[in-house]
Parts: sequence; structure tokens; C-alpha cells
Amino acid sequence: MGFLEVKQEMYEKEETQSEILLVSIHNSQLSNMKTQDTQKNTEVEVSKGKILKGVVVSNKMKDTVVVLVERFVKHPRYGKYIQRRKRYKAHDGGNTLEIGTKVSIQETKPISKEKRHIVITQ
Repeated sequence: MGFLEVKQEMYEKEETQSEILLVSIHNSQLSNMKTQDTQKNTEVEVSKGKILKGVVVSNKMKDTVVVLVERFVKHPRYGKYIQRRKRYKAHDGGNTLEIGTKVSIQETKPISKEKRHIVITQ
């Protein structure tokens, strides 16, 4: 077998693996779809981004809440677990959430300059 034949075989294997990957991604997206029928329009939502859990700390903006997400990270040198906090702005249509409510937020495409999450559960 020459170099070109080996290269050709490797290329064919990569092609079939990428086709299998595309098919599995498509099937997983279909299983994650949620459909909601309303009187006027049909809304289809596909789960793509990370889901984070946190507590609402501010609801003073229109259609936006600030969610505080806490996580534990292991220190690289000392091995001690450290609590890290981050505040995310999330879309809450209708300002339905109150301060102190535990929510789950999901990453989406940018909605505004700082808002890249939506509230999915309360």
C-alpha cells in the first residue's frame, strides 16, 4: 500500500464518521424539540445551550431578571473547593418572577448587549 492509498482510506473513514455524527446530532435535536401550539402561531424550541440553576436577585428591569449562579471550583494548587458566583441577565417576558425565586436559565442567542439567557423553569 502506498502513501496515497493510506491517505484515501483515512479520508473515507473520516467521511463516514462525520456522516454518522451528523445523523446522531440530527436525531438528538429531534428528540429535544418541544412544540407548543397556540391559536395564532406555532412555536418550536430546540434545546442547545447550557442550563444553569440560580436565584433571582433583581427584577427591576423590563422583561429581564438578574440570576445569581453559584458553583464550586477546585483550587489548582491547594485542592480546596472555592465558591464562585456569577450574575447573569436573563429574559423573563412579563416580569413574572420575584426576588428569591429559584430558577433555571438556558443559554440562547444574544437578546441584547448583556442578555444571553432565558428563564426556562421557575
